[in-house]
Amino acid sequence: MTEANSTPGSEQPLEDRVNNRSQRPSSDAFKAFMASQWAPAEKDAQGPDPVAVHAARRRLAISAKFPGERIVVPAGPLKVRSNDTDYRFRPHSGFAHLTGLGLDHEPDAVLVMEPTDEGAGDDGGNHAATLYFRPLAGRDSEEFYSNARYGEFWIGSRPSLGEVSARLALPTADVGELEVAVTKNAGAVEFGGVRIRLLREVDMNADALVDTSRINTGVDLEVSDRLDGELSEALSELRLVKDAWEVEQMRSAVAATVIGFHEVVKVLPRAIAHDRGERVVEGAFFARAREEGNDLGYDTIAACGNNATVLHWIRNTGRVTPGELLLLDAGVEADSLYTADITRTLPVNGQYSDVQRKVYEAVLEAADAAFAVAKPGNKFRDLHNAAVTVLAERLDDWGLLPVPLDEALSDEGQHHRRWMPHGTSHHLGLDVHDCAQAKRDLYLDGVLEEGMVFTIEPGLYFKEEDLSVPEEYRGIGIRLEDDVLITADGCENLSAALPRTADEVESWMAGIYAGEGDHHSA
Repeated sequence: MTEANSTPGSEQPLEDRVNNRSQRPSSDAFKAFMASQWAPAEKDAQGPDPVAVHAARRRLAISAKFPGERIVVPAGPLKVRSNDTDYRFRPHSGFAHLTGLGLDHEPDAVLVMEPTDEGAGDDGGNHAATLYFRPLAGRDSEEFYSNARYGEFWIGSRPSLGEVSARLALPTADVGELEVAVTKNAGAVEFGGVRIRLLREVDMNADALVDTSRINTGVDLEVSDRLDGELSEALSELRLVKDAWEVEQMRSAVAATVIGFHEVVKVLPRAIAHDRGERVVEGAFFARAREEGNDLGYDTIAACGNNATVLHWIRNTGRVTPGELLLLDAGVEADSLYTADITRTLPVNGQYSDVQRKVYEAVLEAADAAFAVAKPGNKFRDLHNAAVTVLAERLDDWGLLPVPLDEALSDEGQHHRRWMPHGTSHHLGLDVHDCAQAKRDLYLDGVLEEGMVFTIEPGLYFKEEDLSVPEEYRGIGIRLEDDVLITADGCENLSAALPRTADEVESWMAGIYAGEGDHHSA
């Protein structure tokens, strides 16, 4: 047997072998021909995007928190799904919030906010911001046709430095200049150096660049990690209150999600007939998410029967069976990357059984109790307390609590949480669980303010294997989740276009089956 790599010069670096499938010619004649006879790229002249003024204001808020320090916020790199196939790119939410870049822009980009004299920076702030990213390669370059990750021939056109700068009203520079921009004059403050604050664990290359600089200049890494954490915390807290542009993005994401729920009801007959009906449901919603927005905001939970008692059931491999309930927890991510997060629990055959309706109405009552306290001045934790108190009372009415109601509701009890183990609310926005790094006193213990957007999502989950409840309850999982905006004097249910009461759900489903349902006014 002849060994394929035994001849001199036949060795090929491992990292190059992934391109063996391409069989691309490498002659000078080919390269010259590929670089010639291309029509000029047609680009529409664009002024600043509507988000630009809002992104500038967000940067100004961060600038005020960290005067005199260099702030480094990476978008993150492309992530490999398998071999040479990447996931669709999504920038880190902190980067997207400060720049306004959504969709698939820009892998490997980094926002650097350079400290200035106090008040001498952008918009009277303490920093001058620059966005560093990989610019569009010219069609006379080999990257144009040879780089499957970044070349226009492979992935389509990409914006130039000037185009991004015009769109975002933000100076831009080639990412090749990033190392100098991040490390120049960096070092211990006590020796006259500039302190760097980095949004960590987003881009390993950025982490390595900053850490190497710190090591070389004698900066304490443990202290720096804590300071970096404060930046991550500040970026989360900045998103606790949404501006007017963000609220409109949330409305768009919710509206697309409502349409997606309508599409799911339309395919239920096909889902019932399929061995993996939950996948039919998942696919119907995903198709709408891609048509109406950028993608899913998170993996869809399409859980029927006992699967609905699994809080994060995303396998979606089960059957959809008449007589059971389908718990659909799904959200469309808009092109701006803001996502909805809505749950409805639907009777597969269009009508709730008596016990299903009883449990559903208890969950609805709990949700309504949380809505009643969703107003400025109340605390975020009040939402949860209001909802679970109602649930505990209903569980007590049904004789399911093993102890008296007051004991269950005490801090030492909490027996009712067996069937409602999660929180009732979480902030919502660029991330489905937005603002997750915010300090506890601004989140759980925070006071509700106008402009906050969060979910209200109580539920009850009785697993088939739960012997602590009568058999009639087992296998029932119900959650009702809406997206809520705090207003000046109360709140607005952004997802109110989807039916909430049991009667409304049944009527809505019947209308769709009869061909009368209009998904734009569901």
